[in-house]
Amino acid sequence: MNPDDARPPRRVRERRQNWLVAIVIVMALAIAGFVGVGRELDRGLVDVRRELSLTSVLSPADDRFVNYLVVGSDSRAGADPNDPDFANVGGEADVQGRRSDTLIVVNVEKSTGVISLLSIPRDLWVTIGDSDNTERVNVAYREGAAVVVRTLNRALGIPIHHYLEIDFQGFKQLVDAVGGVTVCVEYPTRDRNTGLYIKPGCKNLDGVESLAYARSRYFEEKRDGQWKVDGTSDIGRGKRQRLFMALLMQTAVNRTLSDPFRAGTVMRGATSALLVDERLDLLEFARTMRPAAAGQLRRFSLDTYGDTVRGNSVLRLADSAGPVLAFYSGNGPAPVPPE
Repeated sequence: MNPDDARPPRRVRERRQNWLVAIVIVMALAIAGFVGVGRELDRGLVDVRRELSLTSVLSPADDRFVNYLVVGSDSRAGADPNDPDFANVGGEADVQGRRSDTLIVVNVEKSTGVISLLSIPRDLWVTIGDSDNTERVNVAYREGAAVVVRTLNRALGIPIHHYLEIDFQGFKQLVDAVGGVTVCVEYPTRDRNTGLYIKPGCKNLDGVESLAYARSRYFEEKRDGQWKVDGTSDIGRGKRQRLFMALLMQTAVNRTLSDPFRAGTVMRGATSALLVDERLDLLEFARTMRPAAAGQLRRFSLDTYGDTVRGNSVLRLADSAGPVLAFYSGNGPAPVPPE
């Protein structure tokens, strides 16, 4: 059998469905570009769903900084069987229960406007909510948004001031509304589990292709005639997601803020797929994200080490993660970004 055609069973592929939710920031930038078209803007924002259960668990405002938790849901609600990636993503019947596929904390320093991104590995072993139950962090999402916030508060010791969530369908719609995102690779690149394939050079990825790139956990490059898997798994995936977020924000700035018509399209495509906390002012969030246009963006990851718990391979926080967590908690300076 041709190894290029070999595919793992669907159940295995389901465990690898990872993607970037931070495209919600593009929606915010689109709102910033759409300000001034008042009636249409107000009508679009009314459609945004609000999660009232979060009000009691979110941290009070801080004069120095704000932390936004951006959650990527792997919900297949509304998935179209005719979509070109339906065989890889699947529908509602293919996924048992709710799962968070991506967790990113976006920190904004109020005095400088500098934006910092922190990826939370989905295999991080934590105590769930206020219980004594220990599981991977993405399991917290099954219990609801409030439990996700409480879990991260407890595990990382950092405040969460606001919450934003978006799903697969919203991701693809937003990328297409922006006009695609250009990604450059040095070698032939693929992930047979997500359907990703990029030739050497630069390619403008549409929504389906961007989702395949962002979800890729078994990322391969063809070097010296051999396909080689990126063995860093979630760590490599997180790095690619942070890179994709930066490219996406740059694209949004270049294409939407200068074009109110495109900005309106992006905003309308996002609001139906977005879930936010009751207190979040989307216009203020949009303005907060605008410094990304000037390159005021830092990217961090958590230092972790591998462990085995109940027969499962998991990640635990390393002591060296301390400086990053101190910064995100407001108790230390920003470390030198590794990227």
